[in-house]
Amino acid sequence: MIYPWQQDDWQRLQQYRERLPHAILFHGQEGSGKVHFAENFAQSVLCERPTIDAIACGECEACGWFTQYSHPDYRRVRPEVLDAEDAESSAETEEEPAGKKSTSSRNPSKEIRIDQIRALATFMNVSTHRAGLRVVLLYPAEALNGASANALLKTLEEPPPNSLFLLISHRYDRLLPTIRSRCQSFALGLPDAKAATLWLEQQGLTDADKWLAEQGGAPISALAASQSDDEEGQEELLGQFARPDMAKALVVAERLQKVPLTSLVSCQQRWYYDLFLIKLTGKVRYYPRHEKTLLALAKQIALHRLQQALRDAGERRAVSDHSLSARLFIENMLLDYVRLFSPEVVA
Repeated sequence: MIYPWQQDDWQRLQQYRERLPHAILFHGQEGSGKVHFAENFAQSVLCERPTIDAIACGECEACGWFTQYSHPDYRRVRPEVLDAEDAESSAETEEEPAGKKSTSSRNPSKEIRIDQIRALATFMNVSTHRAGLRVVLLYPAEALNGASANALLKTLEEPPPNSLFLLISHRYDRLLPTIRSRCQSFALGLPDAKAATLWLEQQGLTDADKWLAEQGGAPISALAASQSDDEEGQEELLGQFARPDMAKALVVAERLQKVPLTSLVSCQQRWYYDLFLIKLTGKVRYYPRHEKTLLALAKQIALHRLQQALRDAGERRAVSDHSLSARLFIENMLLDYVRLFSPEVVA
């Protein structure tokens, strides 16, 4: 079933049922439930006995195939790394689900490669099951590299008959304008804070307000963050941000080596954003529990230096997956932060 806050969006989507476009682009903030929403729509389109609300029945043969990733008229296209993460998660509890492919010894790709798009050509040329639709779910669309994006564009320009492409993007601005223009745009927003908090509490999260704030109001991201193993490391990182100290930065870097670098940089980006926001508006978005500390620190940093720090954090985020030394990466990140508060910089 779709999430409670998606009911209105689901009804709005049904307007396309009578005359489906060849491609729909679902976009919005990461963690709002877009993938779940689009998967439900894909299953409902292929379902043999959808409910009166156009929800998949979950019991017919088509639904059985869909949930096993083996429906002959359905393809899911995404970076290898997502399949690898799912396989690793499944291996901890049960056998790998049917339809999953094991990854090779090389590091799984974080991009959607051109061979994945080319493989759709064969799929599109095969007759559909029971004269139905072919459905392709592709996400995140911003993971397309230059070659794969151009290959997909050619398909979208001349879509095969009886085909439906469902694209999902967390970063709409990163997509080629030509791809955006060939899809029916469908924006999905975040739920209001009250609805999101209630849902998180129903999932057993006791400090839902904290997690929701730190994930920018995105409930799916908040739940995932609460279940990760990174909380202790991020709390130590926030402690270093709250009390900048050159000597302690090296000690913290040593202890945080095993925490994913992308997670640490994202935490720093959120902290910088709150410093910037509180300096301009007196409010914070991600860390309200550190509001007093952020206000005191913001007064010590010139606005132009804070803007540069935000740009530097963005550049650091872009290379965080390719660092050869985690410790050195974290040391540089923390020392650059401490220098923002050194007397010569503040002056």
